[in-house]
Parts: sequence; C-alpha cells; structure tokens
Amino acid sequence: MTVTPDIATGTADPANVKATARRLLTELPGPRSRELETERRRHVTDAFGITQPVFIDRALHALLVDVDGNHLIDFASGIAVTSVGAANPRVAKRAAAQLERFTHTCFMVTEYSSFVEVCRWLNENTPGDFEKRTALFSTGAEAVENAIKIARAATRRPNIIVFDEAYHGRTQLTMAMTAKENPYRLNFGPFPGSVFRAPTAPAHSSPEGPGEALGRIEAILAENGPETFAAMVIEPLQGEGGFIVHAPGFLAGLREIATRHGIVLVIDEIQAGMGRTGKLFASEHDGIAGDITLTAKALGAGLPLSAATGRAELMNAVHPGGLGGTYAGNPVACEAALAVFELLEEGTLIDNAVRVEAAVRGRLEPLLALDGVADVRGRGAMMAIEFSDGSGPRGDLAVAVAKKANAHGVLTLRCGTNGNVIRLLPPLGIEADVLDEGLAVLEACIRSVLS
Repeated sequence: MTVTPDIATGTADPANVKATARRLLTELPGPRSRELETERRRHVTDAFGITQPVFIDRALHALLVDVDGNHLIDFASGIAVTSVGAANPRVAKRAAAQLERFTHTCFMVTEYSSFVEVCRWLNENTPGDFEKRTALFSTGAEAVENAIKIARAATRRPNIIVFDEAYHGRTQLTMAMTAKENPYRLNFGPFPGSVFRAPTAPAHSSPEGPGEALGRIEAILAENGPETFAAMVIEPLQGEGGFIVHAPGFLAGLREIATRHGIVLVIDEIQAGMGRTGKLFASEHDGIAGDITLTAKALGAGLPLSAATGRAELMNAVHPGGLGGTYAGNPVACEAALAVFELLEEGTLIDNAVRVEAAVRGRLEPLLALDGVADVRGRGAMMAIEFSDGSGPRGDLAVAVAKKANAHGVLTLRCGTNGNVIRLLPPLGIEADVLDEGLAVLEACIRSVLS
C-alpha cells in the first residue's frame, strides 16, 4: 500500500499520514512509559542519553510495540544491530536451544563447537583471498582494541592512523580513535597517545577525488616515519560521523599505501557489515580487503558478539593467552550468529537492502529542492539525509524533524559531527508498505519543519 501525506495545502502535517503499520493508541511517550521513565531516572545514571523515552514490550519484525500498545516503525534497528529483525524466530529458536544446554563456560576454559563454526564462516566469507583466522569478543570496541593489539604484536610498531569523522567505540583507546568530541570524548581525557588523525575524501564533498586526502596521509607518514605505524583503521562507510561514503579510489588508495609501508589495514565493518549496505561487507563496493576486518552489531542479532578476522600470520602473531575475554564468543550469541548467517546466505535480506535504498532515494531525493536539505546519501539500508543551508550545518533542523517523526511513531536517529544528519537503519527485511509508510511520515515531517 502506497501512503502519501496530504501536502496539497502546503502544511505537510504528519498527522494527516494514514497509518497502516503504525498504531498509536496514546501520545508518545504514553502513560505507562512515562511511569517507567520516572523509575529510570530514579535508578539509572543520567549519563545514558535516550533518543525516545518509550519502553518496549515486544517486537514484530520492523515494528516495536511499547508498553502502552503503540506500534512504532523501527528505522533504528538498535543502531544497526537487529538487521534481521528484533524478534527473528530463527535467531530465537537457536538461542533458546543453547540456553537449555548451557549458558557459558568461557571458551578459554572449555571449548564449544559454535565458536569454531562462527569463526569458520567469517574466515570463508570476509573479503580477502588469503588464509584467515578469527577471534571472537563481545563488543565492537573490544574488536577494535584487539585489532590494534594484533597489529602491534605483528609489526612491533606503536602508531595508529585513524580518520576524520571516525567512530570506533567508547573505551579509552577507542575514544582516542573516535573523532566526535561531544558526547563521546568530552571530559574523559587524557587519552592514549600514538593515535594520528588523517583526512578522508567524502564523495559528497570531494569532486576533485581522493588525491589531496591521500597526499596528506602520505605526509603524516613521512613526518613521523612510516616504519612506526602498525595500523590504519577506517570504516568503509562512516556511521556516526554522518553516513559518509568515500570518494571512488580513496579506500583503494589506503590499501596501496598500507601495503607499500607494511601497515596493517583494519576495515571496521561493525555498523556497515552483515548485508547492511546491499553487499555482505561494505568494503566490497570498493573492491578492497582489509588485512583485518571487524564485525559486531548485526553479527549477533542483538546478542553481544564481535569478531576480528584477518590474515592468519597476523592473527597468529599474538602469544597464546594474549587474546580473550570472559564472555568472548558466548555460546548463546554464537548460536544467534549462526542463524544470522543462514538468513544472509538465503540472499533475500541483502537484495532487500538494495530495494530499501531505491525507496529512500525515491522518497527523499526530491526534498533536495528544499532550502535546508543538503544531501541524501548512503548505501543499501544505511541511508541518511543531511540538513544544512547557506549558514552551515543545521543540527536544529535535524533535531526538529527527528523529534516530530519520533512523536508520530517513526523511530529515527541522528548522527554527524554537528548532529545535522538523520540516519535510516531499518531492518533489512522491512516490508515494502511499512517502509513506505515510515518514509511518508518522515517526508511529511521534513516538509512541516521546513515550511
């Protein structure tokens, strides 16, 4: 069912969008959510930022049902985590069966086969025509930090290159690697040293191509000695930084520089991987392979699981006992990952990510004619709309649009250095009519705010 807002009068009131999947029984947040929010403030630190103070009772694939019975369209997927849906029955079945057998032994104490099966699949499916080994952890930040440990152990070098607009985590080292100051780095320094930040070449703002950015990277290496650099770490499509697609040739240029100087190229696929961009791994769009590839988020379908997959000689360079973690590769999370792999191998979800991109572009690109809408970009089911005008980035517009969309039952997130980008991360299998309805609401909200 195609749903379009009533914008003939120019008011573009999102309340005029008729719901098919959404069902709003109360205002958002509803009375029960408000009660629970009061309890949350009484017992949980204020340091957690909350996008939408509604409490979820259950999920129906691309819908989240809150404790007041409201059905919300999920354009967030837990920040790209629940790509196969927040209540996928195949994931639930495998995880439940494992829960009945045992919950945990710690793989470093006694082993279990699902850990090995996850590693095998990642070795066989991550980009790169070379022998691989995989290490499993719990969080994306853990995967990033362990990739640095591996690169330093293999090269015996200290320094790391990271990039503008990067996001790699909230631990002390990964905060040093992350570019955005507020809220991620603010008041938490000093940070570990030996981290050098280099420019990128965003496709939307680099009409001249990647040459200048690559030249500046070479200059950083020359100034500090290329032989001192263990790794360079890059997201193939930058997430928190604003859903930035790199200019053609930029990632290939990094690959060439890394190879020439013996630097380990780490591709952070934590948000962009697992089919999110219309390919199994986002780096496939650029035809490159990292020496180490990192996965997390959608890997465990909502259960904590992350991985570093890389060249066998790199991964085996660490001494026995040098990698690990109490919960690393938890068996329940491994079973969830094996279900994710089965779903991705069927191909439908990845194909649908491509259809999501077409639908988003078809609905939102006409809005580029509006003053305040600067760009629509991304790949697959990892799309974004940027708000800016002659005065610069307009985070206020993004805030207003996101707030209005959330109030009308379409859950959205913001990102970007200036908070002026709304990102869309629906489940890969979102139904076409649900997607269309959510986009219609978002369009109406944008037109309403900009009118």
